[in-house]
Amino acid sequence: MSEEPRSGGAGGGGKGVGGTGDGGTRGEVYGELASVGPYGVRPGHALITMVEPHPGHEYAYNRWYEDDHYYAGAMAMPWMYAGRRWVATRELRELRYPEESAVAQPVTAGCYITTYWVTEGRYDEHMKWTVGINKRLNRDGRVHQGRTHVFTSFQEHEATVYRDGAAGPRDFHALDHPYAGLVVEVIDTEGPEQRAELLEWLRAKRLPKRLAGGPAAMVTVFRPTPLPGDRMAYVKQVEGVDTRLTLLWFLECDPREVWDSRFTGLDGDLVEHGLGRVELVAPFIPTVPGTDRYVDLLR
Repeated sequence: MSEEPRSGGAGGGGKGVGGTGDGGTRGEVYGELASVGPYGVRPGHALITMVEPHPGHEYAYNRWYEDDHYYAGAMAMPWMYAGRRWVATRELRELRYPEESAVAQPVTAGCYITTYWVTEGRYDEHMKWTVGINKRLNRDGRVHQGRTHVFTSFQEHEATVYRDGAAGPRDFHALDHPYAGLVVEVIDTEGPEQRAELLEWLRAKRLPKRLAGGPAAMVTVFRPTPLPGDRMAYVKQVEGVDTRLTLLWFLECDPREVWDSRFTGLDGDLVEHGLGRVELVAPFIPTVPGTDRYVDLLR
């Protein structure tokens, strides 16, 4: 049996900062932090990040993200407790609409999307850590540059609507449950008041009606929050902070099986009610972690 050598990395081993002897982790502070503040299981916040690998970098990007960044840049961080990565092959991306999208230009940009849950009430603490760790990863040469962020933002949870009421997985299970597909819907409104009206209509009328008897077990609804000013330069500031909602539809089947019957025309009822405009409807399927499955189908 072979074993990979262990590396102390940038933090090194032995005596840490301040001579704590814990490799620079200041371990005693962790016990103090764990004893205060909220620690529920609800997804109070999400990171939703849709990325386009540059042509010719698809395999390298996939391996970097799955082998390193998904863990070191996300799951290993405090209060980010669940994550799942999804892929849109060329066939799936060709189903997207509208053709003129405020989210993706062209609308087919963004082969991969990753969704993460952050513990409710821990957004500020998590953001301090994520800014710090991403600066460190960049400094240490552990950031793959051959990619473009198409739609990346932290978001605040607004609502979850379930198809089956109290039965079945809850929203905090959604990224661990083996859902077969995801549809991302982004809706823009004219202002904060219109967004509040849209949210109430979605929660009370549109989503229960569209979920009934369908392939989606739940829809989670989020609103974007601004990124801090000291974010990494390659991540652009969030748009639509006061006007946008992001809906994640969790499907029990491949989106292609029900696309025509369930997901075409989502923009029609919004126009009819005058509550907003759909800027993206995009289907995805889950990746298979540790493999390059679907990479050859991106282009």
